[in-house]
Amino acid sequence: MRENAAPPHALAPHQRAWIASIDAYARAYADEAATVALFRGFMAERVDAASRELNGRHLTGSAWLVSADGARVLLTHHRKLDRWLQLGGHADGDTDLARVALREAEEESGLPDLVVEPAIFDLDRHRIPARGNEPEHWHYDARYVVRATVSEDFVVSDESHALAWWSIADIARGDGFDDSLRRMARKWLANRSAK
Repeated sequence: MRENAAPPHALAPHQRAWIASIDAYARAYADEAATVALFRGFMAERVDAASRELNGRHLTGSAWLVSADGARVLLTHHRKLDRWLQLGGHADGDTDLARVALREAEEESGLPDLVVEPAIFDLDRHRIPARGNEPEHWHYDARYVVRATVSEDFVVSDESHALAWWSIADIARGDGFDDSLRRMARKWLANRSAK
């Protein structure tokens, strides 16, 4: 067994919470079984999966930050990756990924009184290219719905070239957006029409 890997009978409380969240997600999105299996295996294997110092891969938390009316999402034109993405970032050891998503949304948007939904909304594993002293690695990104409640007047942080509210319907059908953004937009629209 690798160093820091927990045997199945000795999962830490935060690992059991991760697995419970992943299992709930798997029931809601059965068509994403392969992605769920990657996340579940990593979360069960590594007690330190939320640590940025973990070589090669680590958990991150992102926010699908929707407007109060649910029709728009706040995206960042990411300074390092130079493309439009959802808000989010490193867990930095915080094992509560919903809290990570909320914290990142608050820090990157400057919006007050945001509310995070506790269930995972989307999962995405993506490669981050090497930059400076940081080698290429994988982000295992758990995404959560975060809702704007009071104001939509954002403040652009140092991590962004720009922020903008985008129509979720336009993202779902539009070119020029990351595949995972289009998937989240379609998922959001499907969930809203099912209610």
